[in-house]
Amino acid sequence: MHYLDHAATTDLRPEAADEWLRVAGATGNASSTHGAGQRARRILEESRERLAAALGCEPIEVVLTSGGTESVNLALQGLWRSRAEGRTEILLPDGEHHATLDTVAALAAEGAGVVAIGLDAVGRIPVDAFAAALAAEGVALATALVANNEVGTVNDAAALAASAAAAASVPLHLDAVAAFGHLPLSFAALRGEAPAGAGLVALSVAGHKIGAPAGTGALVVARTARIAPLLHGGGQQRGLRSGTQDVAGAAAFALAAELTVGEQVAEAVRLRRLRDRLAAGIQERVPSAELLGDPDPSGRLPGNAHLLFPGAPSESLLFLLDVAGISASAGSACQAGIAEPSHVVQALGRTETEARSVIRFTLGRTSSDDDVDAALAVIADAYARASGSSIRGR
Repeated sequence: MHYLDHAATTDLRPEAADEWLRVAGATGNASSTHGAGQRARRILEESRERLAAALGCEPIEVVLTSGGTESVNLALQGLWRSRAEGRTEILLPDGEHHATLDTVAALAAEGAGVVAIGLDAVGRIPVDAFAAALAAEGVALATALVANNEVGTVNDAAALAASAAAAASVPLHLDAVAAFGHLPLSFAALRGEAPAGAGLVALSVAGHKIGAPAGTGALVVARTARIAPLLHGGGQQRGLRSGTQDVAGAAAFALAAELTVGEQVAEAVRLRRLRDRLAAGIQERVPSAELLGDPDPSGRLPGNAHLLFPGAPSESLLFLLDVAGISASAGSACQAGIAEPSHVVQALGRTETEARSVIRFTLGRTSSDDDVDAALAVIADAYARASGSSIRGR
């Protein structure tokens, strides 16, 4: 099998697996006062410190979660329920992950409204439009992706955060799940000198995207942020996420984060080379294929090649690729089991038909030239067969 779906989840790092087994073999609740509990507490807090170093924040700002979806939910629900009186609107760019879209939809039942921001033709959030929308009356919070999880386009997160800081009453959440480990990322640098409770106050990341076990993640929460918890109980983690903490998961996540961030610069160079070779090779073999997202190599995630294959339904093309031993996707794995057009592609101004004919190839730490060669060897035949089945089905 040639795995080209690392954006969905990437290989568990052997070092992280070993660390999880080592820590999981010891007994102790980190909230207990006896020796075993305090040993667990020490491992937990050391892991939090290591994650903070990787994320460019203070250890107390790291709230450990079960992954990106929980982190996004805690940020958006918590910020909205702690909003200033009279503010109900959520500033929501098009093309966000379904964890964000569905959370905002759920908050609508509590009275939340939406101030929408369109994307440009490559999938980037226009900073000027974002800044202008922040001034709209009644905006309670804003959210944005650091990098689009489908087409890979990188947003100007620093400018978005600066815009939110200038709107002195609006807190900003950044979804960095797709970006963490692939782009330089520092919560403190992005937050800058924002006033208390405004500007960048929360940032979401997930462990399984960087080689940590699935079920690990974090929400970075600024000291001054006002966020209502989703879970109530023992008051762990500043009262923002009560419950017995996963010490082994935290240790594995911290190690994976250290290793991934340490390798990030060199790995980005390697992945860009593989990605560009893959994209160019596909377009050489399928001349009608169109690369979506930012065409500038520096403007998209290093391992992302998202292509439109005119006339070829995504489901058919994915099936044929899978039979040939190539794993890819049509978009976010959270929606991959549902046959619907990509809302991200439609946010680029493309038609519903085009949004049903896209494939996302994503490379990661274990990807190699052999994986690229394997994909290039079968793509022309797979496209011919998929587009042919589309024609016959009309």
